[in-house]
Amino acid sequence: MAREFELCPGRRVGGDQPCFIIAEIGQNHQGDLDIAKRMIRMAKDCGADCAKFQKSELEYKFNKKALERPYTSKHSWGKTYGEHKRHLEFSHDQYRELKKYAEETGIFFTASGMDEMAVEFLHELDVPFFKVGSGDTNNFPYLEKTAKKGRPMVISSGMQSMNTMHQVYQIVKPINPNFCFLQCTSAYPLQPEDVNLRVLSAYQSAFPDIPIGYSGHETGIAISVAAVAMGAKVLERHVTLDKTWKGSDHQASLEPNELAELVRAIRTVEKAMGSPIKQLLPCEMACNEKLGKSVVAKVAIPEGAVLTLDMLTVKVGEPKGFPPESIFDLVGQKVKRNIEEDETITEQVVENHVKKVKC
Repeated sequence: MAREFELCPGRRVGGDQPCFIIAEIGQNHQGDLDIAKRMIRMAKDCGADCAKFQKSELEYKFNKKALERPYTSKHSWGKTYGEHKRHLEFSHDQYRELKKYAEETGIFFTASGMDEMAVEFLHELDVPFFKVGSGDTNNFPYLEKTAKKGRPMVISSGMQSMNTMHQVYQIVKPINPNFCFLQCTSAYPLQPEDVNLRVLSAYQSAFPDIPIGYSGHETGIAISVAAVAMGAKVLERHVTLDKTWKGSDHQASLEPNELAELVRAIRTVEKAMGSPIKQLLPCEMACNEKLGKSVVAKVAIPEGAVLTLDMLTVKVGEPKGFPPESIFDLVGQKVKRNIEEDETITEQVVENHVKKVKC
């Protein structure tokens, strides 16, 4: 079982802890602070554990030519990519306001630090954990500096190979043991055939001492629920107030009713995972009393007869007697009285019966 650690104050992940559900607001707030606050409230109302954003210091994330590149997409908020990103980027003061609002709302708040300077700001902001987006997972200097901050880390693995993830583990683990990997495929929206949930099992085998989770960009909730059933201990999904809004992430995001249903489904699945011990449960007793079968006499059996298999059959009997799995144990035992055809075989009619204890 993967070790546990405290991801947020009072909230542990891994082991037998419930899945930690991150509502990835990202930049689906359209650059509007009021919409961002509505989305934080929505995440809380739907039962998510954390509202997450994306923070960039644009001159550190992009070079000059990237910011000056013309951006003519239908999703654009400006003539250049830099103008587009500046429209969607909140200031430090706005982030402080959002964090305060999240605290007042009662939901954890963090952001992906999309460059080293953004990580510095988020560290100053005192977020409970750092989210490492897939685009920085193979950015080893960034990983090392982020790990040294000492905050827990959630690391997505989109666009990466297993070899790279082993390198990430070897870099982060000696510095900061409190981290987890999320299986992720960086496509928006993500098609089911590209999800590769079996990577969760591969990660669990390769990295048994850290929790494993899933960051999904698919439509709907079924795949994310399956990820939790497979052992994902952290789940991240993009959320939106309206999938028709401008922006490339909205189509791969969950609207409020979907997020609420996802949370309900995950909590139901977690209850259903239950115990690995297979046994007759108290809730099954009524069905067992009504329909559970017993060994009965297939023919009339005289007193003193030694039971043979052709004397016995299995039916729903009244009263209850030996359960069906005991039929072979009864062969060779002597009966103490006459038994009528179709009569239940009970302990009272078998000589020297010793009841076997089930393990």
